[in-house]
Amino acid sequence: MEKNRLEAFSDGVIAIIITIMVLEIKVPHGEELSALLPLWPVFFSYVLSFLYIAIYWNNHHHMLHTVRRVTGQILWANLHLLFWLSLIPFATGWMGENHFGAMPSMVYGVVLFMASLAYWLLQRLIIASQGVDSVLKKAVDKDWKGKSSSVAYAAAVLIAPWASGLSVLIYVLVALMWIVPDQRIERALFHEAN
Repeated sequence: MEKNRLEAFSDGVIAIIITIMVLEIKVPHGEELSALLPLWPVFFSYVLSFLYIAIYWNNHHHMLHTVRRVTGQILWANLHLLFWLSLIPFATGWMGENHFGAMPSMVYGVVLFMASLAYWLLQRLIIASQGVDSVLKKAVDKDWKGKSSSVAYAAAVLIAPWASGLSVLIYVLVALMWIVPDQRIERALFHEAN
């Protein structure tokens, strides 16, 4: 299969995920600015989730630039990642509507944790199919951000029943850690071309 089809399909699914999230935000009754105040948890959770989807889209896009051929395992691993990303609108809505309650915040963290594992698996399968001297292997060999993110999500899930606000803070901090685009792949591709 051409990697262009994989990229196009993934981009389409991610666009739909973002659309679903924004459609979940209900328009307030009333024309005063104060009518927006009750929506702050919903809007905040939307912004956080939009940021996560943007981070995944950006890094996924860069990662697929390293792929020379797409295998069946890569297709399934990519679908596995898209499955977890597609649950973000549900987890986002539940967490926002319930003002970052313990169980919704915990479920949000589980979805983020599973998405991070799915991304890691996709990365490993791409490296395995492209060979040990692949561009991706060179770029992400010491993936401290990816590993620390998964650990942070797991910790946030475990503390959510007692301190859901701290869990949400951890999700925000991990997103902020990734907001600067990961340039390792771009550098590796540049070195490969020269």
